[in-house]
Amino acid sequence: MSTSTPQAAPPVTIAAIQMVSGPRLEENLERAAHWIGEAARQGARLVSLPEYFCLMGHKDTDKLPYAERPGDVDAPIQGALRRAARAHGVWILGGTLPMAIDGAALPAERVRNTTCVFAPDGTMAARYDKLHLFCYDNGRERYDEARVLQAGEAPVSFDAPIADGPTLRVGLSICYDLRFPELFRAMSFGGPRPLDLISVPAAFTYTTGQAHWELLLRARAVENQAYVIASAQGGTHENGRRTWGHSLIVDPWGEVLACLPEGEGLAIARLDPARIAQVREQLPALQHRRL
Repeated sequence: MSTSTPQAAPPVTIAAIQMVSGPRLEENLERAAHWIGEAARQGARLVSLPEYFCLMGHKDTDKLPYAERPGDVDAPIQGALRRAARAHGVWILGGTLPMAIDGAALPAERVRNTTCVFAPDGTMAARYDKLHLFCYDNGRERYDEARVLQAGEAPVSFDAPIADGPTLRVGLSICYDLRFPELFRAMSFGGPRPLDLISVPAAFTYTTGQAHWELLLRARAVENQAYVIASAQGGTHENGRRTWGHSLIVDPWGEVLACLPEGEGLAIARLDPARIAQVREQLPALQHRRL
């Protein structure tokens, strides 16, 4: 398998949206639509949203009544993403939403945490269900996603052709997945070529984010010699939870190109296929794998 990437394609602008989502779906969808439009106005051709951009409830079960059926592009959340992609002619990496488990009745007791990707024409181009479910207990903070989530089953990557630009090989992950480097290796070496861009929508806790967020994102970029776009929840939410924020775009050498520490807004930067090719030519680590 070739580890090269096209060198002639021009750079493309990408944007990571940071939000401080609350418990009211319509308000969150309106804020997401605003920032997608603003990213497009600033020239972004690919826009990402954070984990649970649509809803950060007071308790884990608050998301369950909002679960949507897979592929129901007329449902409130999927429909909003589809309309925004078409209206602005951009690729949308749709953060995450609660997705109904196939065959389960609604409302359900458990759902999937799902990224839906919409192409510029409004078609759904990819879907990824979060594989690794977060569990943390330091005596003060306790989280256990498995209480309301069912884990996904497989890695997902896809090609995103940018009009008059590159075709990007994009790997999808969600938040806690960031701690499992084998996931990204599987995507790079289980497909036609290595990833150009890794997507990491997240709602990292303030505690774990302060310690590990940037460290892990830069490591995944360096290991895979790929860009990373990481859209985060970033602030104190109505439910009292504080998320770390620091939405980042990182280049294949591990350099942070854009960062928004806290609050709503954009981290925006240029993805240059020539930079990917340069890094892989100068340090051909992807060709040196032994295992």
